[in-house]
Amino acid sequence: MTRTLIHSGTVFDGTGAGPRPADVVLEDDRILDIGTGLDGDLAVDATGLTVLPGLIDCHVHTVLSGADRLGMMEEPFSYQFFAAARNLRRTLDCGITTVRDAGGADLGVKAALADGLIEGPDVVAAITVLGQTGGHTDGWLANGECLRLLTPHPGRPDMIVDGPAEMRVRVRELVRAGADVIKVCTSGGVLSPRDDPRHAHFDDEELAVCVAEAARAGLAVMAHAQGAEGVRNAVRAGARSIEHGIHLDDTAIGMMADAGVWLVPTLLAPIALTERMDAGAAFPEAVVRKARDVVEVHRASVRRAAEAGVRIAMGTDSGVFPHGSNLRELELLHAAGLDGPAVLRAATSSAAELLGLGDRTGTLAPGRRADLLLLAGDPFDFAEYRSRVRVVFQRGRQVRRYGTGADGEPPGEASAGAGAEGSRIGPAGRGAPAGGAHGGQ
Repeated sequence: MTRTLIHSGTVFDGTGAGPRPADVVLEDDRILDIGTGLDGDLAVDATGLTVLPGLIDCHVHTVLSGADRLGMMEEPFSYQFFAAARNLRRTLDCGITTVRDAGGADLGVKAALADGLIEGPDVVAAITVLGQTGGHTDGWLANGECLRLLTPHPGRPDMIVDGPAEMRVRVRELVRAGADVIKVCTSGGVLSPRDDPRHAHFDDEELAVCVAEAARAGLAVMAHAQGAEGVRNAVRAGARSIEHGIHLDDTAIGMMADAGVWLVPTLLAPIALTERMDAGAAFPEAVVRKARDVVEVHRASVRRAAEAGVRIAMGTDSGVFPHGSNLRELELLHAAGLDGPAVLRAATSSAAELLGLGDRTGTLAPGRRADLLLLAGDPFDFAEYRSRVRVVFQRGRQVRRYGTGADGEPPGEASAGAGAEGSRIGPAGRGAPAGGAHGGQ
């Protein structure tokens, strides 16, 4: 077994401890040891770099590439799965080694990742999104046609559900389809032109059935909830996380804090949407108005939630806008009041705890999965974070290595798959060459 030694760096392990000088030893797909004066077979020099746990994005849509409904009308059905391969690759490029797909990726995407047909982060999948007639998932158009963001297929059940009996069946269908989590919309949304994000959707009985059926299968429920009433309803029903949380009031915040319900803010989503609109992208007028209206109230809600002690995990809603800019969310969380360590925990240990993966990833500790990245510069300076990612390991394999170049920017996508570079550790000690540079995966 080859042991990989990452030496001479600073380690932020995600446990709450501050950054400290330390070496990290990997063996197979696990972290073997963390400390000083360690040894190994293959050396990776991390001088001047910080070693972080692999990052986690708790809200993405890997089969979507911008939510351009007009473009989707011209897109062949199977195109989304080829696009997902690109989108997953771009996400891994950021140093994100685990994602929760909040609707879209099916069991085939997960199987393709597991079998090495495509590369990308590990995926925790909701399969689809459940919403009521006239709600966030209803693609009904004024001309009577229907254009949904996620078209049903044999591995992805229909998004529309009404009444407790239908809810029970649909959750069971999702369990059968391989869902790892159930996603339900308890309010309207921004991208759905014919509803209001502040209005609550589904009644208490429908939500109770959703949570109960999920629990029978050992699954948690994530709730798209933008309005305060929808948030309160989701918390009362037993949802594990609130996605977006744009229009929070004090009661909703207090309920979340008391119940230990997570907030996944996706602050980047409305900002990225408005940037696309400013660049000329076509959206219905109602969507344009809602996106512009929520940016500031969203930031204020997240700030108040953080101050009240609500647990926060990072999520971006990538797919609503193009993938690859995920790490901008870190800067937005910092601007919303989280200090530097809290921001990184939101993207590492806190996110892993939300997803039920805290015993496997999200922290750097012996026995944990060897998902990690090497970052140049101050780890608590979140500006241009993506450009400072230097090396990415996933399950012990070095899957990305970026040169610094004259401007310190990573190379373009064509160079992103460069293999590992290191040196065998010979009798002379750490880093002593044995037969020249050693290329790994």
